[in-house]
Amino acid sequence: MSTIIQLTANPGKVVSRTVWHIHHLRVLSRKNAILLLVLLILGGCKRRQLTTPTVQMDIESQFWIRVLLLDDVTACTLKIVSPFSVLNDQTAPQTQITETRFNQTNIPISLELTNGRITIDDQAFANEKIIIFPDDPYIFNLNGKDYRGKLKLIVNPDGNSFDVINLVPPEPYLAGVVGAEMPGYWEPEALKAQAITARTYCFYIKKRFGANREWDMKQTAAHQVYRGLSAESAQIWQAVNETKGQVISCKQSDGHEDIFPAYYSSTCGGHTENSKNVFGDSFETLIGVPCPYCQDVAKPKFFFWPMIQFDKADVTARLLQRYSQLKQLGEITNITVAGQSDYGEFSRLTKIKLIGSTGKSDFLRAEDFRLAIDPTGRKLRSTICQIIKLSDKWAFFSGRGWGHGVGMCQCGAQGMARDGKSTKQILSYYYPGSKIKSIY
Repeated sequence: MSTIIQLTANPGKVVSRTVWHIHHLRVLSRKNAILLLVLLILGGCKRRQLTTPTVQMDIESQFWIRVLLLDDVTACTLKIVSPFSVLNDQTAPQTQITETRFNQTNIPISLELTNGRITIDDQAFANEKIIIFPDDPYIFNLNGKDYRGKLKLIVNPDGNSFDVINLVPPEPYLAGVVGAEMPGYWEPEALKAQAITARTYCFYIKKRFGANREWDMKQTAAHQVYRGLSAESAQIWQAVNETKGQVISCKQSDGHEDIFPAYYSSTCGGHTENSKNVFGDSFETLIGVPCPYCQDVAKPKFFFWPMIQFDKADVTARLLQRYSQLKQLGEITNITVAGQSDYGEFSRLTKIKLIGSTGKSDFLRAEDFRLAIDPTGRKLRSTICQIIKLSDKWAFFSGRGWGHGVGMCQCGAQGMARDGKSTKQILSYYYPGSKIKSIY
């Protein structure tokens, strides 16, 4: 019998040919034909997840990344394909570590907080901090999402909730970031530039803030997006492996070379911005540069975004909720531009003046103002825009770009890679004066 399914580059053609064959092969019953068609469609739509060994599980402790996956929760669901151990806080002396083994595999079990204690599959643990350590391949599923490494559970001081932290080696962490921050089918040189910037940013934040808290990074765009195994692909792993341990550094204020917060954003809109104007910090390499590359890569609807409107009452409520010092203004009655960077055909707002019904006024950095009004950043996509007051709304129009615009423009990096530029050239362009070095 001839083969029913013919593989083509277009999934739609696979289905249409299959339907044709099903219609003409009378040996199949109508019920079986429908079932076969459904299975073909479902099989074609399901995204395959790459599973490779989890590397670097023996790397020195100072290089492990602590990612906050869940905070202030009372329960979650865990599933692990291998047996696993539960240890008390691994920072304790080795002689104090106690171990409990769980041999059930690939079965959902509940992690809950009961009477101030963490329970795993109804077994209570007295320690306020415990480590869940899967056996090889060191992969676990938390609330339906797969991650690598280990889990740390920490009961919060009030005893009413706990935090869930992923302890993961740097390269597996980067594999879950690069594929979430940049399409895996983009040019290899752009992907490698993304890997180096993400690694640099991560280790800077870890060094700068990690010592004072139980975690280093959030898994959201508040730091950089991390999606675990679902973001991985062969292309992503190649970019991560080919840049293993590489970061970028620049000259610091005291004259020595060190890593810096290697910010990046989706689409700068034509010119990147000085970090001092956006985040308030000042690094020699975080200065604005022209970017003629991103407009040819970004979709037009993302490069130029349409006018959006917000109710005046909502704007006041969101600003006062986020910045308590603004409560002295009362209702926000006027919003004016107090600072901007002019780039010829467009300007990026850098400072906003707010005037209130009480007659008082105050200032915010434009990026802080933007994210207070739209925390998602998906509507008010950048501060390259103009602001006008309507009857009961604030309108933002002539918008372009997506993100804060500091450091590497991701679409611009792809544009440079398409033009044949190397990873080193991309990084040198968006971070002038920076150098690539290895830290492990």
